[in-house]
This record gives sequence, C-alpha cells and structure tokens, in this order.
Amino acid sequence: MTAHLKYPLPSTEELPCSDDTPVDNEDQNLLPNLLLLLLTSLWADRMDWYFGADMAIYHTTGVSPKVPVVPDGFLSLGVERQKGGKSRRSYATWEENEVVPIFVLEMVSHRPGDEYDEKLSLYANLGVLYYLIYNPEFWQRDRHQPFELYKLVEGEYRLQIGEPYWMPEVGLGIGRYQGTIGGIEKELLTWFDAKGNRYLSAEERADREQAQRERLEAYLRSQGIDPDRLPE
Repeated sequence: MTAHLKYPLPSTEELPCSDDTPVDNEDQNLLPNLLLLLLTSLWADRMDWYFGADMAIYHTTGVSPKVPVVPDGFLSLGVERQKGGKSRRSYATWEENEVVPIFVLEMVSHRPGDEYDEKLSLYANLGVLYYLIYNPEFWQRDRHQPFELYKLVEGEYRLQIGEPYWMPEVGLGIGRYQGTIGGIEKELLTWFDAKGNRYLSAEERADREQAQRERLEAYLRSQGIDPDRLPE
C-alpha cells in the first residue's frame, strides 16, 4: 500500500539507477537478460510490459522512497515498454501509475542477501504477486530448494509446487532447463507455455526451421524430385 507522504517524490532522473553493488557471479547478469531477450521475441507486438535486470525499484512502502530494492530481474505488466519513448534509468512506482512488478527474481550467491527473510517480507509488503528465489549452488547451505517460487496469497507468500510453474496472471510459466550458451552447457531459467513446453529462442527456432527444410529436401530428392526446381 502506498504511504501518504507529505513531501514531493523525486523523479527517476534524480535517483540512482542501482545500488552500485557489483554482482558476484556472471549468472546474475546472464540469466535475467536471457529471460528479457526471450520476452522481446515472444511479446514483440506487445507494448504493455517491462522487464528490468539489476535495476532499482523505488517505492513508498519502505523506510524511504529514496531507498530502492534491486532484484536481479523483475517483470511489470500494464506499463509502457519505453516510458515516454525513452529507456528507463530506474523504476519508480509513483511514475508507473502505482504498478508494482508482478514477478521478481532473486538469485542467491555466495554472499547471502536476505532473500528468504528480509526481501521476502519487503516484496510481500510491496505487493509483488510472484517471487522466485533461484539458488542452484548454495541451497544446501541455506536449507532451501534450488528453485522456490512463492505466490502472494492474502498478504503472505506461500511456496508453490511444480516446475515449470504456470503463472496465469502473467501468461507465462517459469522453470529450468539444460541449455548451451557460448558452447558451455549449463542450467538456465526460461519461460514455458501453459502446457509446460519450453519457449525456444529465436536462434533455436531458426535452427529447427533449417533442419525441417533439410529433411524435406532430402525426402524430395529420395523421390526423384529436385527441390530447387519445384513449380511456382
């Protein structure tokens, strides 16, 4: 709930775009940006969403509107892709018609960052519907599971069961898969459809279409047909 403040709120032009805290592993940059890249393909025709990676979220539910929370990734619906035709430096709820992110991603690293307590309470107070804590390396240390998705129900987060998990309010599922990035195989986060099918990247779709064309051409040649001389 937005507090009733007696002083004017600063604009995002006046506020820092992040907390200047460096990430301590490359996946904290890589994985949120892969989610963003896939969304730009899936929702290319939609202009009512915004995905931020390592970006400050300013809000009025904390100690001060000048103190942000900076998740590894977040998704808001019902906002402009570009605010006023420009890229955002940060995200202030009072400049977004009080639209708070519907989905937030926090990735746990070797330095625990209060993902399971302080931030959980903060995001619940802010009203974030889905909160994903991704902890592939240190889940045993933290006595949690590697992939934990929480949903806000009556003001409290409840751990959800199942993966990939379908989020009907978002229109996307979220889960893990083994993929290859830059020649390296690793576990990645990605979006899924309502049936649990993983959405393919633009590169994967192009590769699949190429393979289908090659199979079709091979079949035509096996039937004595030159695929390069088909009638128009």
